[in-house]
Amino acid sequence: MITVIHYVLYIVLVLSVVAAALYSIRARRVADPVDRGIHMSMMNLCMGIMLVSLSLVCMFLFSGSTPAVIVEAAFLVLGAFNIFAGIRSRTYYSRLKNSRTAS
Repeated sequence: MITVIHYVLYIVLVLSVVAAALYSIRARRVADPVDRGIHMSMMNLCMGIMLVSLSLVCMFLFSGSTPAVIVEAAFLVLGAFNIFAGIRSRTYYSRLKNSRTAS
């Protein structure tokens, strides 16, 4: 069962890294600031998922030494903050885009 969890977490990790890279490339190539903000917020969201999954992989993979627990906790908190910030930015830029198209 723990092997299945490892594989799922690795798949989530790889997919989030690829998605973050793609959103980063898209954000740098688009000219519209609102679209750029939407892509950057999605990149932030993917990076948060990446950090949380990396933290969970380390929790399941390594023993509970003090430095490992501190690093895992830091990644978990940073990832949760990135997810929160990505969702918040995404809603802001989506509303801004909707208000621009409505007027």
